[in-house]
Amino acid sequence: MPKRRKHPKPPPKTPSREQLVAFISERGGDVSKREIVRAFRLDAAGKAELKEMLRELRDHGTLDRRRRRLHVRGELSAVVVVEISGRDEDGELIAEPVEWDEDEHGAAPKIRLAFGRHAPGPAPGIGDRVLVRTEKNERDDPLPYSGRVIRLLERARAQMLGIFRALPTGGGRLVPVDKKSLGRELAIPPGADGGARDGDLVAVDLMKSRAYGLAQARVRERLGSLKSERAVSLVAIHAHGIPHVFRNDAVAAAESARPASIEAREDWCALPLVTIDPPDAKDHDDAVLAEPDADPANPGGFVLTVAVADVAHYVRQGSALDRDALERGNSVYFPDRVVPMLPERISNDLCSLRPHQDRPALAVRMVIGADGRKHRHSFHRVMMRSHARLTYGEAQSAIEGHPDAKAAPLFERAIRPLFAAYRSLAAARDAREPLALDLPERKILLKPDGAVDRVVVPDRLDAHKLIEEFMILANVAAAETCEHARVPFLYRVHDQPALDRVSALRDFLATLDLKLAKSDVLRPSHFNQILKRVKGSELEKLVHEVVLRTQAQAEYAAQNYGHFGLSLRRYAHFTSPIRRYADLVVHRALIRALKLGAGGLPDVQIEALSEIAARVSAAERRAMAAERETVDRLIAHFLADRVGAVFRGHITGVTRAGLFVRLDETGADGLIPMRSLGSDFFRYDESHHALIGERTGEAHRLGDRAEVKLVEAIPVAGALRFELLSEGRYDLKPKAGRHAPHREFRRHPRRGRR
Repeated sequence: MPKRRKHPKPPPKTPSREQLVAFISERGGDVSKREIVRAFRLDAAGKAELKEMLRELRDHGTLDRRRRRLHVRGELSAVVVVEISGRDEDGELIAEPVEWDEDEHGAAPKIRLAFGRHAPGPAPGIGDRVLVRTEKNERDDPLPYSGRVIRLLERARAQMLGIFRALPTGGGRLVPVDKKSLGRELAIPPGADGGARDGDLVAVDLMKSRAYGLAQARVRERLGSLKSERAVSLVAIHAHGIPHVFRNDAVAAAESARPASIEAREDWCALPLVTIDPPDAKDHDDAVLAEPDADPANPGGFVLTVAVADVAHYVRQGSALDRDALERGNSVYFPDRVVPMLPERISNDLCSLRPHQDRPALAVRMVIGADGRKHRHSFHRVMMRSHARLTYGEAQSAIEGHPDAKAAPLFERAIRPLFAAYRSLAAARDAREPLALDLPERKILLKPDGAVDRVVVPDRLDAHKLIEEFMILANVAAAETCEHARVPFLYRVHDQPALDRVSALRDFLATLDLKLAKSDVLRPSHFNQILKRVKGSELEKLVHEVVLRTQAQAEYAAQNYGHFGLSLRRYAHFTSPIRRYADLVVHRALIRALKLGAGGLPDVQIEALSEIAARVSAAERRAMAAERETVDRLIAHFLADRVGAVFRGHITGVTRAGLFVRLDETGADGLIPMRSLGSDFFRYDESHHALIGERTGEAHRLGDRAEVKLVEAIPVAGALRFELLSEGRYDLKPKAGRHAPHREFRRHPRRGRR
């Protein structure tokens, strides 16, 4: 067989100076010499010629060298650190490069920021420094660059929030609201107070530090008075940069909106749909109905209906309302106020499913068997009318035989079938075995003047679980429909726990004589088996805390990887478009997939949806942090006059800094510093999640009961400090060689031991 003739490779061609500069510029103005050699396939002679050409370009000032990378002067690198400087008229974040020579290149270029798929952590704000990947915009774009956020590097440090404390001599002090900055007051010189009054929440700019004395700051903005607890949420709103004022064009669009007509909609107004919500709910996204299935082929089955406010009818993609909603990402709920995702004209009026008023809705009708498994479903764009607004307590009282005047007329037609259907859904849930963590939520009740009245943990009623199961089934149906139609949308996803976390959990459970099954495929049922074994025992709180910390965090994504906690293969948020932007995206996707009229999702790339997913996931984390910090501050206000009182609680955190304890009475969290634990040297034992005394063997472990005395309450920061009164345990044996050195621990005699 004749040998195949080899075609000679074309000789390498050294690029011209213009080609070389263009090549570097096209790649973001930042490449290495090796990349150039590889791209132009240069041989030894070409490399030598390239070296001489690069030297001349550097000498001429066209190129410079940064960390072994070649860079076109006057252009941004492909990846660059920027500081966010403001917003444009559409609300998009604008940034400028941190390193830029204005004397040589003129004014720094402006960069319009977008949020990359893997941009973790909280959403960045003005003054923050972020790492971005840049690309050049088209010539007709008013900004020369766009930047995809890769990572938040540093929060704004030149700015700080705090409470202004006036001094008789003028000026004052700034008491920081951040727990990490406690004890680091700033001096505000006379004339730099910006007209602030004692007790005002202010934003300050740090001034050049002095060699001695307190650091100085200048008041940049007065944000409001904090004379009462009613204003405490202001701290979280401003500290986290939560948008709370709608732009004028968004307000105008909301006010000019008119009620939807029944045209092109199915008329479902006669169906006895009801809303079931908390008693203090401001808006009502969803209404529910259950009816026995008349199909003889489905004995004991039900037809379930979930009707959800048709927000997509009023809020169109790219509109002023849509831009504000995307920036907010979700509504934020504080004990004293709500920062809504949409103006009240939309959220509390046109889209709120008020009783006896016609409202447009996107509804799903689902047929389930007697075992609770869904047989089929269909989506409809309808006009509906809620026949009653029930609270969870009212629905529960009705099914327990005590219907009030509002529930009694609907009992046989609506309430009884709902609970009958729930029993079937509960059976399907038990068969599916989602993660069964017990996560009670504390709720703060306020007095009319905004002061804390009491803190309660609401009972978990069957009425709560009924609504949850109906919503989960509707969310699954939404995801299945969009997938089947191959329309892109946002999934609600929850990844499996990381292997290293599972391994650490397995080691810890072994110290309790509990065994977590080893399996190639980890399922929620594996964790549930452990939770069942400790139910009702003194280990229950401990094991729930540790299993919870093992789990990943749920988020939104354009690609599906399932929902581990719910034990579902596909899942989307569909049922709350008034308060979650992700749900609004899913509504638009359904409208497009099923050709249900106007307001559907336009052509969108997966990359664009990934950016939206990253933004709304970050906004969700931002809201959670703000809500948690506000509750902490309110409870610290509530307990401020009880310093010296003794409380019962349990240990929720074990660190090298000390123990974190949560009080039974209020759910408040506080720190017991390491130095106050006692006269022993305490070591942090990671395998036991405990601090163990070196000499006595006394140990304090995650989940242990504890009696503490409140030593200090700092309302402005939501910080509590406790002193431990109860004795630890003596049954833990630390593993040798896994301890931290002695210098990490402090010695201090315990006071008030009982």
